[in-house]
Amino acid sequence: MTAISASSAADAASGTSTTPSRATSVQDMDLDSFLTLLLTELQNQDPLDPMENSEMLQQIGQLRSIGASDKLTSTLDAVLLGQNMTTASGLIGKEVNALSDDGQNISGVVDRVTVVPREDNQPATVKVHVGDHTVSLKNLREITPGAAAT
Repeated sequence: MTAISASSAADAASGTSTTPSRATSVQDMDLDSFLTLLLTELQNQDPLDPMENSEMLQQIGQLRSIGASDKLTSTLDAVLLGQNMTTASGLIGKEVNALSDDGQNISGVVDRVTVVPREDNQPATVKVHVGDHTVSLKNLREITPGAAAT
């Protein structure tokens, strides 16, 4: 895959040219950054020597690849959230030993489950509640049937 240097984006915006110091993969760019870079490149290209059609098609292909990757990531995040909700809801009424979000070792019966939205486009997380304590699924150490199940 073609690498675009970090200085190329700044050079395209300013109309200057320098030697690239550090290359950044197109896969590391988000869609908005890529579109901004592409539009800046088109606006600042030499009218006597415009971008070749093959270069334009290659960049459009990269744009589609980034879009597909973003969509796949969103879909996988949604599937993971659903799986975590299913797992957590199955814990209601079960006794757990875990490390709470505030760092305490706790034991008790899971009484409810919540979904906690996160910032910065990160996927939401699922938490289980044991009394007044909140526990991430990854911090569960032991799960046993609750008193009602025995």
